[in-house]
Amino acid sequence: MGQEILVIGGTRYFGIRLVEALLAAGERVTIATRGRTPDSFGSRVRRIAVDRGDATAMQAAFHGARFDVVYDQMCYGPEAAELAARVFAGRVGRYLMTSTIEVYDVLHGRSTRAYREDDLDLAQPVASPPTAYGDGKRRAEAVLLAARGLPVATLRLAHVLGGTEDFTGRLRGYVERVLLGEPLRHAAVPGATSFIDVAGVVELLAWAGRQDFLGPLNVGSRGTLTAPQLHARIASRLGREVLLEPVGGVGASPFDYAAPHALDTGRATALGWTFGRVADWLDALVDAHAAALSGQQVGA
Repeated sequence: MGQEILVIGGTRYFGIRLVEALLAAGERVTIATRGRTPDSFGSRVRRIAVDRGDATAMQAAFHGARFDVVYDQMCYGPEAAELAARVFAGRVGRYLMTSTIEVYDVLHGRSTRAYREDDLDLAQPVASPPTAYGDGKRRAEAVLLAARGLPVATLRLAHVLGGTEDFTGRLRGYVERVLLGEPLRHAAVPGATSFIDVAGVVELLAWAGRQDFLGPLNVGSRGTLTAPQLHARIASRLGREVLLEPVGGVGASPFDYAAPHALDTGRATALGWTFGRVADWLDALVDAHAAALSGQQVGA
């Protein structure tokens, strides 16, 4: 018999693929969303319509509920984390929060090696966080990992690249720039960063739900790229000229860093997980975006 699993979110981007993977593995899945986004899961899932930010509604929706695993795809700050701790403490086997490489923003430029999980001291206050998104995730992690009665793992995802379903538009923007013959503006001495594709994220998340580790875990494909290297690979794939424009010491494009900003995934490897390589999946995504931008279907 499968596990009783709650996915907070699950109707957008890789959350959809996660739910499908869990169902395929025989898990019993409940999704909790505001109920505004339709899904295609039919009767295969149980649905709870609730506003994640409404404490009264959350307490009522999950009163007495127990889950083997909770996947929290929608925790963006300490207030949401504090509410989750109140609602789920003592009621779940493990609580998996989807986090981000950007929690390491506060360490950017301090080291030339990839970030390890224990490099980040979540208890240390930060006066001037570089990004609101990264700071919110960092503070949410701090709350959840300190919560009593809540066994928590935080999954620090590398930059997630997807196909035409990727609402961020970042990879699409790179492909479009190449097709238009526009140069990539980038830091004079660019730093490499980590990436992972949607399939890689979903496979890792599904695996993590069957494990018992706790604490932070870095999640990223093998191999890193600087912004100019990403641009050059796309140009090569599409048979276009590589056009680059250094602009100084700071990043000027998505994924562009003026110092290394990459993940050390040694802990995941030690726990038994093997990540694929960026080179294994990147070209297919480039092709998908190029076809969409050209008004064609992939394979046509």
